Amino acid sequence: MPCECQWGISSLFLGAFVVLAAGVFTFFPAFLGLFDWPWYISLCWLWFFIGLFFLAVGCIYEVMGCQPGGRWHNAKAREAEEEETASAPTPYIMIDA
Repeated sequence: MPCECQWGISSLFLGAFVVLAAGVFTFFPAFLGLFDWPWYISLCWLWFFIGLFFLAVGCIYEVMGCQPGGRWHNAKAREAEEEETASAPTPYIMIDA
């Protein structure tokens, strides 16, 4: 698979970051009375909803198991399969110099 992207977890982190950033930018007009313009507050709400969208998409993507198998997905399951067929490592022998 050429792309090893983790869309679910990336969308979760991106959505959480955008929601938190929208909250920080909303702090100024809500509590300090700065930037109290209607268009600014509308943009804060817009970014909040964009963040919620990415957060919801990430949750749905992870819960539904939409991530295709690849290098990072199901790594523990592959390790268990490899351990069954693998042999014991060669013992280390100290060489005196």
